[in-house]
Amino acid sequence: MSILRLGGRAFGPGEFAVMAVVNRTPDSFYDKGATYGFDAALEAVDRAVAGGADIVDIGGVKAGPGDLVDAREEIRRVADLVEAVRDRHPGLLISVDTWRAEVGEVVAKAGAHLLNDTWGGVDPELAEVAASYGIGLVCAHAGRVEPRTRPHRIAYDDVVQDVIDLTTELAEKAVAAGVERESILIDPAHDFGKNTFHSLEVSRRLDEMTATGWPVLVAVSNKDFVGETLGGLPVDQRHAGTMATLAVSAWQGARVFRVHDPASARTALTEVTRLSNR
Repeated sequence: MSILRLGGRAFGPGEFAVMAVVNRTPDSFYDKGATYGFDAALEAVDRAVAGGADIVDIGGVKAGPGDLVDAREEIRRVADLVEAVRDRHPGLLISVDTWRAEVGEVVAKAGAHLLNDTWGGVDPELAEVAASYGIGLVCAHAGRVEPRTRPHRIAYDDVVQDVIDLTTELAEKAVAAGVERESILIDPAHDFGKNTFHSLEVSRRLDEMTATGWPVLVAVSNKDFVGETLGGLPVDQRHAGTMATLAVSAWQGARVFRVHDPASARTALTEVTRLSNR
């Protein structure tokens, strides 16, 4: 298992990193815009740090379908927040959830340490931006679909193999573009271009992904597959399912965990570490 290096920090084998979600969007599926305001978003970062977050992942565009948000508006939502977080929490790693190279360049200049490309390389210049600024990149599997879309009846011969093939291909391309190998993560992107069966299959067989040697990020917090698996639970009742999935993922070797509740995630991951060291 390799070392993960981001922004001057190193996470060795067996070390977990908690990534807290802070969305500057008015229509987030989870908080319904509670952290859209600048001050509210900054306060959410403060709480995440207090809860034990190593990384904060700032997003300016809702993942699912919704109102059009162009690059200029996305930059308006996230760039100033990146600068403020950098100044307020110098030791905190800052990630920005974007698929656009134009946005990536602005936030890299503002102080981001990681570009979280949840839509799987739709803009190949994003890797070049990460390379130019010496920062990290998340290479995700979104089923080769357009950003912010939900494909109808998507199918795979073997979803896990498809995830591995695409994410490792994107990772190797990022290395070829100049991104440091130890600053690249791969992400199966649960629910992105996948139905609940696919997301569960990825969760069951995540060890096949971690076996590639690339650090694996999992973003399962309160997602639809968790709610559907537990009998159709709404977003605000998916916490227990989220923690269970995090623990299973950590046990299989995942390294970074993108969550809405960093304090609970830190507690769960600490227990996984204790059990694995016995």
